[in-house]
Amino acid sequence: MKYIFDVWDKVAQRLKSAEHILLLSDYDGTLTPIVDKPEWATLPPETRKLLRKLVKNRKYTVGIISGRALADLKNRIDLEGIIYVGNHGLEIEGFGSSFLEPIAAEMRPFFRILHQALLATLRGIKGVFVEDKGLTLSVHYRMVDGTEEVKVDDAFKKVTGPLYVTGQIRVTRGKKVYEIRPPVDWDKGKAIAWLIARFRESVEKGGVLPTYLGDDLTDEDGFKVVEKNNGISVFVGGDNSQSVARYFLQSTEEVTEFLKML
Repeated sequence: MKYIFDVWDKVAQRLKSAEHILLLSDYDGTLTPIVDKPEWATLPPETRKLLRKLVKNRKYTVGIISGRALADLKNRIDLEGIIYVGNHGLEIEGFGSSFLEPIAAEMRPFFRILHQALLATLRGIKGVFVEDKGLTLSVHYRMVDGTEEVKVDDAFKKVTGPLYVTGQIRVTRGKKVYEIRPPVDWDKGKAIAWLIARFRESVEKGGVLPTYLGDDLTDEDGFKVVEKNNGISVFVGGDNSQSVARYFLQSTEEVTEFLKML
């Protein structure tokens, strides 16, 4: 993994020679700093301004890929002409059309019940927060006292363990969060592959350079697909030997600088 600004001349040459750039980015921890509560993650005005400029640049197609619900993501970005990908790829809006993973859509009532079960089981643990995103659920424990995290883990497994073992749900972990998803073979990587294929087909451009920025474990699937398609993968958060990304940036502030340079 290389610090992208140390090899910027080489990266810039690839960007300049590309016929078109499919610029994709995660939201939390990438465009905005990680905060204690999801609703506190606000897109900096400067970042929004830069994204707006890139959207207007014909050489770029911009997409935001997040674990957030699609409606929440759209409200926070609030820009037209962007591809929005919510719930880790289960719902996509862009290219003048939309995609909703059918099994995930059918499981909405199941996830509403599971949400209530988690609320009841986790009640009493200060700082834990269960986020209902319609197609998925997130259990955030960033504000939980370190000594109480074991209680969160035990309570979470009590509810989800049997469902996970029987294949009724998928469970992944992020930064101080548990993610519960439908049991479908779909993730950010699959969504990015879908976008790359649709984009090349719809605009008839073979020379597409996919670029993806992310900061968490769920972004690794995206990095793998971008690398497979000879793109530019950027991990946000410093040098990380565990990541498959080719480059890294230190912080969300450096992501803003990266967007300026684009």
